[in-house]
Amino acid sequence: MRVPLRPRSGCLVLCLCLSVVTLLLQSLWVPLEMTRDEPAGRSPEEQGQRGLGFRRLALRLEALSTQVQRLSKERDFTQLTRNDLSLILQSFRQDQQGLAHLVERELKRVSQRLDQLSRHHHHHHQPQTPTPHDDQRPHTGPSEKCEVPMDPAYPVCAQKVEFLQARWQSDPCYAFYGVDGTICSILTYLSQVEDFCPPRLGRNHTALPWHQKPPSYTQKAEIRTTLRPLYEAISNNSGSAMKFIRSRVERMSERWTQAGVRMKQSSNRTISAQLRVLLYPGALAGSVGQRFEAMVERGGPLGELVQWADLSACLTILGHNVTFSTSQRQLYSLIGAAPGRGSCPIQRPITFDLVYTDYHGLAHLQGAMGLAFQHYQCRFRILDSFGTEPVFNLASYARSHGYKTLWGSWGLQPLQYMTMFPHTPDNSFLGFVSEEAVRKEVREDELEPESDRKERIAVVYGKQDYMWQGKSEYVKVISEELETHATVYQPPGHASNLPSFIRNHGLLTQEHFLRLLRRAKLFVGLGFPYEGPAPIEAIALGCIFLQPRFDPPHSSENNDFYKGKPTTRQISSQHPYAEEFIGKPYVWTVDVTNSTDIREAVRAILSTEVKSFTPQEFTCMGMLERVHGYITHQNFCSKSAPTWPPESALRVHLGPLGQSCVSVCRRSSLLCEPALFHHLNTLAAFTSLGLGCSSTVQEVNHLFPSYSPWGRHCGLQQEPLLFSCAGSDPLHRRLCPCRAHLPGQVALCPDCL
Repeated sequence: MRVPLRPRSGCLVLCLCLSVVTLLLQSLWVPLEMTRDEPAGRSPEEQGQRGLGFRRLALRLEALSTQVQRLSKERDFTQLTRNDLSLILQSFRQDQQGLAHLVERELKRVSQRLDQLSRHHHHHHQPQTPTPHDDQRPHTGPSEKCEVPMDPAYPVCAQKVEFLQARWQSDPCYAFYGVDGTICSILTYLSQVEDFCPPRLGRNHTALPWHQKPPSYTQKAEIRTTLRPLYEAISNNSGSAMKFIRSRVERMSERWTQAGVRMKQSSNRTISAQLRVLLYPGALAGSVGQRFEAMVERGGPLGELVQWADLSACLTILGHNVTFSTSQRQLYSLIGAAPGRGSCPIQRPITFDLVYTDYHGLAHLQGAMGLAFQHYQCRFRILDSFGTEPVFNLASYARSHGYKTLWGSWGLQPLQYMTMFPHTPDNSFLGFVSEEAVRKEVREDELEPESDRKERIAVVYGKQDYMWQGKSEYVKVISEELETHATVYQPPGHASNLPSFIRNHGLLTQEHFLRLLRRAKLFVGLGFPYEGPAPIEAIALGCIFLQPRFDPPHSSENNDFYKGKPTTRQISSQHPYAEEFIGKPYVWTVDVTNSTDIREAVRAILSTEVKSFTPQEFTCMGMLERVHGYITHQNFCSKSAPTWPPESALRVHLGPLGQSCVSVCRRSSLLCEPALFHHLNTLAAFTSLGLGCSSTVQEVNHLFPSYSPWGRHCGLQQEPLLFSCAGSDPLHRRLCPCRAHLPGQVALCPDCL
């Protein structure tokens, strides 16, 4: 007996049944990841093949449930009978082997009928969604019939369609691009905005909007002798961090313009095209930026701000078009992000040739760009003070070999990371410019910078109380020989925790701090902060730097600060660059637990006369040369092997067992150059060193290319992202690509310019 149901009640009953079954299937077969909001349009095939049929069925049920709930609000639909519902429910009582097949076949029939009803419904009731630009919004005809194409060139199209049927409302960006839950709108989106489905019949299929090239600049990068364009770029940014950056740029403007004049007169400079460059320090944006600002006002780290200030000035002098932003909202506007949570690609091609950012900014970009992030990631340059080694950079390798950390796994070319010091040759050394104190316009009651005469003064490096903990005896020995000064931040109304023999000036402005250093004979490191710019600037002002030795060396294995950092480096002192690249008489490294060692070092320092010294790479001219070399020659968007530095710079070294290429090259006063590794990743390289290979393997291994003397096994690298100067193993002798460098400029080789 057929009992007719009212259309509205029939739909509601079906909706209830489907919802219950969907929840049951999801609890049994759908992984936990699928119940979360899916980032960047992730689809079932990316979750693995296990249980794929059941996941597809659950998604179909969820999509049908969504459609029925929407359609049940309307009254003019075809009738559904109790037998129709009974047929669906009976199919679920079949044996487990046939469950997926029977239900999927039955639901396809219902789905087709609902698609017809949905098209009729949307013809009369258009959804109110944000409207994108006309050329970006997919259009579907009112009576258009759409079937999912089976094209081998687009293997995941069907699964992407199913995913969006269930999840199109999870992010407003889908509706922004015209997706309304129908197959037609989804196929149009997946072919015209994403590239997972073939172009629709009868439609022009041009390149995806975010793939198209923006109008190119034809202007040449002419060296500037003014920073006026930069002042305009940073004038709208507020906050104490930006105030510091502006102040530094203004204070050093004369030195930058003088270096620009000298570079303009240089005959060996390559003229390059003017680039559009975005500078986005993500650490200054959003909630992270608020915390950073608060730290700056209380004596927090300024090293990153020094780099951003000097990079912006350097790019401006080199003649490039600089945009500077510390606003996450402005970033989304600049890159054309679609509204929503970042599941969709950007609306248009990025108009910037280079984007300098940091780890925080990298996360902001990925969260706003969807698929476009990987398409444009070759243009990113990441300011990364402490470096990112290749083993931490490649996500799959980091996971499987125990190198996964909070800061790695982005899969960039390791040379895209830019460090403060040249401690990680796998990355590019960006650096900064060492400051000098201003010598003019000083009132009589201020510190006297005009005189280069050194007084019997020591200035302690450490602006916050916690840096002094456990160092009282060390500082006391120094204070017995020199008048000891500090610049520790003192909160209003709080008593000082410093020893009574310390003269504390409080937190000084940068100008006054530099004037104090000009008077001082000794700059005293407490062991923290690590690897900052201040010791280089103190040496440039004629100070001698005294620092603690670390025994055992500090690393991610024994030190909370380095724990989680994407590096395996062993830090032998507070400032390894100063110790290794500058050394005595400018830098003395002592055991701070040995009073005799400290006292003898201080007395030797007092009898030593030194002049101001700045390595070439920390001058304006040195930074201009280095950054110009990177911009001109580093191309991470090309699929071909790197051609810079040239092969003529290569010096091949076979390391001993258990040594990294960093150590092997440094032992010969050379530098490891990762861009030259591909020249060694051949059997011919082993033969040229007189090595006979009894067997050869090609693996994903950060120690390869390398040679194992036991069994004479030769290993070649299968994954170019894992070419690594770091890394050692007692079973392998590494093949190392070493090169010479210019005096005082380790980033450049004699053949590089």
